[in-house]
Amino acid sequence: MAVEADTQRGSVAGRVWTVRLDPCGRPSAGAVKLSCSRPACADQRFPEGAAAGRRAAIGHVNQHLARIREGGGPRGGAWCACRAADCAWHTPAPAAGGRAGAGSAAGAGRCGGPVVLTVYADRAGRLWRIAETCARCAAATGDCRVLDTAPAGKGRTARAPAAQQEGTGGAVGEGMTPLFSDHGSSSAAGAPSSRAGTPTSVPRARAVSPVTASRRAKRWGKIAQRIVPHDLEPDVLRLELFELGDAFRTYQQRTEPDLALLAELHDRKARAFALWADVSGDNSLRHEAKRAEQAAHTTREMHANRTTGAGGPAAERLLTRQQAVHARTVLDYAAAHAPLPGAEVRLAVLMITLRAAKAGTANVTGQDLTGWLQTDAEPVLRRLVEADWLRLSATVAEVMASRPEDPTALTVPALLPEQPRPFEFGKTTRARISGWAQKVVGDRKIRKRQPDAATRLLALCTAAHTRPDGRLGRAEDDGLHLDRVAAFCALPPDQVAEHTELLVAADWLTEVDTAGKRLRGRLTERTLPLGALL
Repeated sequence: MAVEADTQRGSVAGRVWTVRLDPCGRPSAGAVKLSCSRPACADQRFPEGAAAGRRAAIGHVNQHLARIREGGGPRGGAWCACRAADCAWHTPAPAAGGRAGAGSAAGAGRCGGPVVLTVYADRAGRLWRIAETCARCAAATGDCRVLDTAPAGKGRTARAPAAQQEGTGGAVGEGMTPLFSDHGSSSAAGAPSSRAGTPTSVPRARAVSPVTASRRAKRWGKIAQRIVPHDLEPDVLRLELFELGDAFRTYQQRTEPDLALLAELHDRKARAFALWADVSGDNSLRHEAKRAEQAAHTTREMHANRTTGAGGPAAERLLTRQQAVHARTVLDYAAAHAPLPGAEVRLAVLMITLRAAKAGTANVTGQDLTGWLQTDAEPVLRRLVEADWLRLSATVAEVMASRPEDPTALTVPALLPEQPRPFEFGKTTRARISGWAQKVVGDRKIRKRQPDAATRLLALCTAAHTRPDGRLGRAEDDGLHLDRVAAFCALPPDQVAEHTELLVAADWLTEVDTAGKRLRGRLTERTLPLGALL
């Protein structure tokens, strides 16, 4: 009886085990999930990355191979698993002119030969498949290894070994468990050894032609969550997009940032996406190109903010230059729109404005207020409510008693969306400026000096007006105008020096001088990152 007819009449379906790796969580995190088609195999997650996932996947494949060996190996009467899938696993055979030949339908007609145990591993290292197939289907599947061959007759326990074939892995000797490795056929199973019986001929696996490999490579390319079409023209654009996608993914694996390199990548992306938009007529690509241009500009600003200037020490700034501009806008707004006089009111208005700048509403706790104003917090809050600058969702006493786990909502009517918008920054910038102000006001060394609200406002004013080397004011201005500093801090000009001395004692400022109605000085080394560059 022909083996092909025997295979087609087999009453048992060929077994298939599929092991795969998939991204898990955020793509930038690099974590992967290992899953197996067998319901008894639970999913596994590997936050360490794809390399750990591949090692575990290969180990999982070998566990299944060991169980198959213990269960008698591949079954001679099994129906070819590839045939059951309409021979969709075949690699198209190259025909004249380099084009792929017959598809799956033609492959199905060639099904035949002994049943073999095969392992397929895709070149991306993301999928492994163990299957019982016929020898011809195994030979027609690229990147497929034959590990063992079923006996020609049913019900026999002794099996003839598969002849060792080039590109298919070694044969499995008597008493040996078929093993699989992704490092080549030499590590698949030890050296072949003879067993009783006549070897059964297994066709050689079909090699993947250079044309097919090239087409496979063209099919895969992704950047910015977009698939690059394999037929995108010109070729130089397609290759640039492929390389850029790989470059961004490589950058995400860096342990230390390189902002100059990242800015260059964004520039390349902007140029490539602009050309892609011209070729395809897709306006969303042009929008992506503009976003990349802005990202390059912002990244270069961040890079510039990390250093104090030529020859100066490195300093990673909390605010970019543009965020520093917005911070000074909020400081000026608080000074101009405080409903009542006094440094305590102005500081409260400033900090609450930063919380409510986008939506006109914010959450605060009693701990926030006492951190800003100490014992003055409750009376200042009550005065702001009475002046109708602030509206609370609870009583003043309840606000002061509120805890971080149950904050109180408040509303600043002048900042509600239906009112004219005084600020033009987004929620990310708002959060960054608010965090910067909180760090300045809550500075540990300043807090030890038991400062009043005017001293904290002076710290904010000096931090908001610095050069790259930490000196106050622009170089051409020779410091800050003393009268303007005093007006912002709600102080008489002759009292600024007294509060400046507190900042010097707190290691906030150094080289301070108030001669000639100018406030000169420099932020200390520890406070340099808080400097908002002019």
